Amino acid sequence: MTYQTGGIRIENLRKVYGHGDTAVEALKSVNMQVSPGEVVGLVGPSGSGKSTLLKCLGAIIEPTSGRMTLGNEVIFEDGWKIPDLRTLRRDRIGFVFQAPYLIPFLNVTDNVALLPMLAGIPNEIARKRALELLSSLDVLHRAKAEPSQLSGGEQQRVSIARALANKPPVILADEPTAPLDSERALSVIRILNDMARLAQTAIIVVTHDEKIIPTFKRIYHIRDGQTVEEKGEGRSLD
Repeated sequence: MTYQTGGIRIENLRKVYGHGDTAVEALKSVNMQVSPGEVVGLVGPSGSGKSTLLKCLGAIIEPTSGRMTLGNEVIFEDGWKIPDLRTLRRDRIGFVFQAPYLIPFLNVTDNVALLPMLAGIPNEIARKRALELLSSLDVLHRAKAEPSQLSGGEQQRVSIARALANKPPVILADEPTAPLDSERALSVIRILNDMARLAQTAIIVVTHDEKIIPTFKRIYHIRDGQTVEEKGEGRSLD
């Protein structure tokens, strides 16, 4: 299972809810580009279109118009170009949420290996990949533990491993540090940067967390359904 990893590019993306006089333009003209190996912040106030944009990027809702390119393939251009969106989400888009959402009756290794198995990867290979990721994230010693036995920080690391399991070209991280203290929040961002670089994955972090915003080298602000790019501080995580 090999995909070209050209990051993600969004051009003139629009999303309109409703029709006629009751129509609401949630996204007006969104333009973004995140390269392989890059972690970019997406920030904005409530009601700015952040959640709508994330759902469009994750192929959960259909945009009204515009163009989205994932890797080197156009996946949306005034309509989906991919017939099976479930497979697209499973194999090519990784998700990291505020809550880890680990499956409680599976151990850590099986939680990470599950998506590759569902994609048809043999169990032995999927588990080997899971153990490699757990090792990279310093939680290999918890490989046989159940989610309930993990700390909050360990659970989030496992959820990051799961997001990387199918080697997706893009990961969408939705408020991944919100429940964490400063030290653990910065640790998660450090991990995301390391994994982006090692796996050449483009990562978009949606956040309100003032602890981590200074770490981004690039930030997209979304206001009234439109994005504005600015250079971030890129504060060192060392």
